[in-house]
Amino acid sequence: MKKEDHFQVLRKIQKRPESSQRELAKELGFSLGKLNYCLKALQKKGLVKLTNFQKKKDKIKYLQYVVTPKGIAYRTKLTIDFMKRKMREYDELQKELKK
Repeated sequence: MKKEDHFQVLRKIQKRPESSQRELAKELGFSLGKLNYCLKALQKKGLVKLTNFQKKKDKIKYLQYVVTPKGIAYRTKLTIDFMKRKMREYDELQKELKK
């Protein structure tokens, strides 16, 4: 599983933790199987956890993924790494254009 996939999943969960796996998969352009595999990997690493909550009106229990503090730190690191890589690419392009 690519780090970019993990980043996208963490970002979506943090924005909309109430989303179902089916909704997340559709929004990310992943198959349901790929998303499930990714979520299990993130859980195993301690980056997300699965919690239960109840919708008060109809008392139905729902599962919800929550990004852990460790997951937030990991997502931040991925963002910084991405930005550094893009800055290096930009600098390399600038050097090529000056030649």
